Amino acid sequence: MTLKLKQGLWLWAGALALMLLVIIPLGGWGRVTVAMIVVGCVALACVRAARQRQLLGSVDNLTLPPAAYRHPVVMVCGDGLAGLFGGSCTDHPALRLTEQGCYLRVSRAEQLPGLIDTVMALRPEWGGQLSVMFIVNPGEHSDAAVLAGQVRTFSYQAGLIRKRGIALPLILVSYLQSSASKEAWFSWEAGQGHCNIRQAGACLMPNDWHRLPADNATCTLRLQASIQLNSAAAWLDEYVLPHFATREDRLPAGLPLVCASTFVSTLPGYMTGNLWQQWLRGKTGLLDTDAQVQALDAPLPFPDPLLNLLPVQARHLPMRRASVIALWLFAVAAIVALTSSAWQNTLLLRQVSDDLLRYASIAPTERRDQPEFALREEALSVLREDAVRLDSYYRQGEPLALGLGLYRGEQLRAGLLSTIANHRQPSVAPMPARTARTVRLDSLSLFSSASAQLKPESTKVLIDALVGIKAQPGWLIVIAGHTDAVGSDEHNLQLSRARAAAVREWMQRMGGIPDSCFAVQGFGKSQPIASNDTEAGRQANRRVDIRLVPEVGACALPTAGADVHPPVANAAFLVLRKGASHGNSHTPVADR
Repeated sequence: MTLKLKQGLWLWAGALALMLLVIIPLGGWGRVTVAMIVVGCVALACVRAARQRQLLGSVDNLTLPPAAYRHPVVMVCGDGLAGLFGGSCTDHPALRLTEQGCYLRVSRAEQLPGLIDTVMALRPEWGGQLSVMFIVNPGEHSDAAVLAGQVRTFSYQAGLIRKRGIALPLILVSYLQSSASKEAWFSWEAGQGHCNIRQAGACLMPNDWHRLPADNATCTLRLQASIQLNSAAAWLDEYVLPHFATREDRLPAGLPLVCASTFVSTLPGYMTGNLWQQWLRGKTGLLDTDAQVQALDAPLPFPDPLLNLLPVQARHLPMRRASVIALWLFAVAAIVALTSSAWQNTLLLRQVSDDLLRYASIAPTERRDQPEFALREEALSVLREDAVRLDSYYRQGEPLALGLGLYRGEQLRAGLLSTIANHRQPSVAPMPARTARTVRLDSLSLFSSASAQLKPESTKVLIDALVGIKAQPGWLIVIAGHTDAVGSDEHNLQLSRARAAAVREWMQRMGGIPDSCFAVQGFGKSQPIASNDTEAGRQANRRVDIRLVPEVGACALPTAGADVHPPVANAAFLVLRKGASHGNSHTPVADR
């Protein structure tokens, strides 16, 4: 994948993560912190992708085939690299192009993952063309433990590459030094129990190969080659193949797709007393007559006839691969967003439903002083907050955290508003009707006969009356005088008014009550309460009535000062109605 596509994918992933931050409910600082982490990770990934170009210097000096190259690209590891690529075996890769494929030298197995990454960075289209060839020459090894370590190291590195999603088919190749038949490749393919001989573009079974017309010397070489191949195959089964699938390796590469061998007249690195000779001596008691040390620069043939066995996978263009990854990232982000929205809607429904149940569980009260009244009002205020929240979602649209087609708050809004509308406050108990109470004073205890002047001994009676009046400050005080039926109506009317005025003046002077708080009336004989035919009846009719009329604020009493000490009230009087006109307190009266 190209650098631009990698950076584009990282930016796409960062944008999706930031969009999720808008949907997933987080606190203010938490949202800012996560956003900074996302931006930092995306920036770091883009910088690392850009710096990856610096790691490509190891193949910058090579002329790789163009991106449209469609033949197998084989990484070559193991023995005999000098005979294949020439020169000394250094850590720098070398490249050889043949008619059937492209070969890249990997000097050490540890370099294989890095070289694969480099090639994929330069040629991302080659992902389905890459394969690896591991060479094990029996004549170049004298220590079985060292050979086992090399095979396991290569198997582990190949497993790392396959873990990244690159198939990397494996070919196991052995070059056998012998004077037997040359220019033929002998292969054992996975799943087949026989050997195939590939020579001059043909693939033959062993029997067919031996039947080919040839002279006696050639037939003898073919028989010798068959025997050596069987021995080589048995040696590989014992010393090499078990290490490709051992359970001790964390990432085994698995068995090779193809095992192949060919005969060469000279083998670079061939040593006397190698494992091959030891194995032949132990199994057959024979010596390898071709054993000799050869020149290091002897060329070895590339296994071109075997390359058609390598599966070339359908190549995925980098843009297509990047598009698939981008779609997967979007799918994952969409799943996370939908999951978060569903959970937030569940919490919303749970909260509003619990608030409704809490309100419904509190029984209505008949009075405000009951403890359930405060609890019910508190639950109602919570319902009103929920209603305001849901109503704002209805009018302005639900937030993204609850949206994405999963919003379910509307199904509760109507019921919530109905519950609030049906709430009724407990009725307020009406105040008991307050009625006026009349203080009735006997005229004979206040006045002398036919007189409107208060007697000295009347003070106690008037003080008791004043105490009751002061208990209802600010109310209108109506003082009405009454007489019996003896005498003329005019005289009785004047006398009743004069006595009422005398009582008012005393109370105003002694109680510090403003004049506006009084109303004086004289009714004469017009309102008797007993019969005037008897002395007892006439005595009852001679009276002064004091009524408190319910006029709150009708008059304002002065605030008690240092020189005014009004009596303390010890009784309460209820109010009925307002009185009428004032009268005169100094009017001559007849003797009654």
